[in-house]
Amino acid sequence: MSTPFIILIVFIIIVVLMYNSLVAKKNQVENIFASVDTQLKKRYDLIPNLVASVSKYMQHEKSILEDITKLRAEANKPNISDKEKIALDTKLSSALGSIMIAVENYPELKANENVLHLQHSLNEVEEQISAARRAYNQAVTDYNNALEQIPTNILANMMNYKQKDVFEISEHERKNVNVKELFN
Repeated sequence: MSTPFIILIVFIIIVVLMYNSLVAKKNQVENIFASVDTQLKKRYDLIPNLVASVSKYMQHEKSILEDITKLRAEANKPNISDKEKIALDTKLSSALGSIMIAVENYPELKANENVLHLQHSLNEVEEQISAARRAYNQAVTDYNNALEQIPTNILANMMNYKQKDVFEISEHERKNVNVKELFN
């Protein structure tokens, strides 16, 4: 075999390996986002039960309940983009946090077995969503790195691969919790 032929074969093998690596990273991001989506769907399915359980007690927090219901409806629309799902999830997380804090102000509601069960279920789902977000963010980071690093960035540009967004928390959620305020 001639040297140019061996160089060509090695080059083709390298290109195929880079291509397969990029495709695997893209598919991993999509697969993990599907698991995040599944967890979000679980949360969305719990919301009507939560709203129904707390609505009669929480007339003062009616706007929070309406916001949660509206966000859930938006999230269940067909053909919603990943970016829109991420934004809705951030808003919904904030609204659910507000409702859980508000539940603390109603002793009879706090002791209600249905609400306790829903709180437990939501906490469990939130933990699963958190774990799925971490896995998604890691997969997105690996994918985005591959899109920017030489030599895979050349092939990624040819394949028209675009960077993906990670799940980020809102500025409100980044602030320290004022524990003293929670006990007032």
